[in-house]
Amino acid sequence: MRCPFCRHEDTQVVDSRVSEDGAAIRRRRRCPSCDKRFTTYERSELALPALVKRDGSRVEFDRRKVAASMQLALRKRPVSADALADAIAGIEFQLLATGEREVKSDAVGELVMQALGRLDKVAYVRFASVYRQFEDVSDFQDVIEEFNRTSTPAPGTRD
Repeated sequence: MRCPFCRHEDTQVVDSRVSEDGAAIRRRRRCPSCDKRFTTYERSELALPALVKRDGSRVEFDRRKVAASMQLALRKRPVSADALADAIAGIEFQLLATGEREVKSDAVGELVMQALGRLDKVAYVRFASVYRQFEDVSDFQDVIEEFNRTSTPAPGTRD
């Protein structure tokens, strides 16, 4: 593995762990040349279903787009990068589990909303406001009420 800092050809694996969902291996690496450390993820490459967009066009599933939209919703929120990576891996797993060759992009949006709802309530509302194209304050109230009806608080937390 090439060092992303100094481009040295060979790096050393310091630590390897299986991610929480078991879908990836997280490796901590160290460059012997510049002595910097970085993390890599190793995951199997599987054929995810194509997405059918609202206009009928078809595109490949892009993990980076899902990650970018979730990161935007989670901006300045107390959610770890590992928790986000696990949520994205869970979305991919759910898509693979469908066994379908194509899924509607709306289904992916709903999976993202579910994942954000488990990670952070504020991020859930942020994402919902863009995804569902809110037009006024009542739309925010509706989604907050929906979230409160469908979510159950984690043990030891307050709403």
